[in-house]
Amino acid sequence: MATTTAAQRREQARVEYDAFVRNCPTNQLLDRISDKWVSLVVCALAEGRMRYSDLGRKIAGVSPKMLTQTLRSLERDGLLTRTVTPAVPVRVDYELTPLGTSLFHLLGAVKDWAEAHIEQVNEARDQYDAS
Repeated sequence: MATTTAAQRREQARVEYDAFVRNCPTNQLLDRISDKWVSLVVCALAEGRMRYSDLGRKIAGVSPKMLTQTLRSLERDGLLTRTVTPAVPVRVDYELTPLGTSLFHLLGAVKDWAEAHIEQVNEARDQYDAS
């Protein structure tokens, strides 16, 4: 039996990724990035570096707990960086990484599509509900 290196095993696993399989890492990543708070945080940070309080004001309806969880998960996934500046009070800034910026191009397009087509969707909903 031939042995394989760790790099070969990773490459084989990459080839075998299938987002339609529940336990596949790509399925789990799709679950994460399809969250509405993730989309809104990524789109907000595309405008540039922001503080936690600025994000909370920009994103209507997000609770402090949800914003914190979302920021932590995005930092863990390498989509944003968190920079702490010693001051009184401590200043914490968030900024998209290059990986996060590449995700913004997709999520920003979805956000733009939703804003451009909401009237058509509302009309379709009204017609469906009326029948």
